[in-house]
Amino acid sequence: MAVAYGIGKLVSASFAETLKRTRAALVDEGFGVLCDIDVAATLRAKLGVETDDDYVILGACVPALAQRALLAEREVGLLLPCNVVVYAAEGGTRVSAIDPEVMLAMIDNPALAEVAHEVRAKLTRVIERL
Repeated sequence: MAVAYGIGKLVSASFAETLKRTRAALVDEGFGVLCDIDVAATLRAKLGVETDDDYVILGACVPALAQRALLAEREVGLLLPCNVVVYAAEGGTRVSAIDPEVMLAMIDNPALAEVAHEVRAKLTRVIERL
């Protein structure tokens, strides 16, 4: 399932293995994971909803690129960090990342476009590595 605002692929490995590999690939590309949201655990804790769905949202950030973006446009923090989702899907595990070029295209700022291009290249390499 491709979406116009994301970069992703289906991986044949288990959810746990894919999540581990995704985190390692992010680190290899210079990303830090600022937040790690286990959606099933959150729904259980906040709503009392039980689900067996394996779905994790990783908030990933390359500090130097985030700094450049913030210097170019102070309000861009509303769109940071870059979210990467890992979830169980038919046939394996789906990994998708936000496409920063699409996300930041709403802001008319050439400096942000440069940062978005660099981040997109890094996220694409992360996804391809899986």
